[in-house]
Amino acid sequence: LVDISGSAVFGSHTQFKEEYLTELCAVLAFSAIANNDKVGVMLFSDHIELFIPPQKGKQHILRIIREILSARPTGRGTDIAGALQFIHNALRKRSVCFILSDFLDDHYEKALRILARQHDCIGIHVWDALERSLPDVGVLRVADAETGTQIWVDTTSFRLRRQYAQTFDAHLAGTQSAFRRAGADFLSLGTDQPYVQALLQFFSRRSQVVAHG
Repeated sequence: LVDISGSAVFGSHTQFKEEYLTELCAVLAFSAIANNDKVGVMLFSDHIELFIPPQKGKQHILRIIREILSARPTGRGTDIAGALQFIHNALRKRSVCFILSDFLDDHYEKALRILARQHDCIGIHVWDALERSLPDVGVLRVADAETGTQIWVDTTSFRLRRQYAQTFDAHLAGTQSAFRRAGADFLSLGTDQPYVQALLQFFSRRSQVVAHG
């Protein structure tokens, strides 16, 4: 489940979040077919943009990657609850559901809990360094990527920069707690972090938890 809402286009370093998300999807998809598993994808914004049911095969994976790369969302907002409800109705067999998003949305915990009862759910939180730490660069005009609302902010204010960082940390902690309460796994990745090592460590920990019951 891939979030392609307006905020996914954001990027301040070498990669936009959407590019990072695409690479993550490709790695997960090719890992799945190497294990002879079926793979499907759902792209969502404030509604379902595209759903490709699970299938096997390299050509199928390449189609999925092409669709993610060429996706141009018609919606700018984010409706995670709607996406989770859709996939809950669409999947007939127990599956591993990766939810890739910045999780800038509310009121999806109930839908996540329902989905996690039947499927193995893993949230992958993707964020850009500039979303966590605001640099001191004077007065800036900033726009909300999902609503288009613009405001002026004075980045020379230490209090503002501290509040900005605290807001990010609080959102991350809240998202992590929501997944834990739902009985789902959670991984947070910055776009300036190499994801291969992080994924390997994450799945290694999961394997140890399963092995120890």
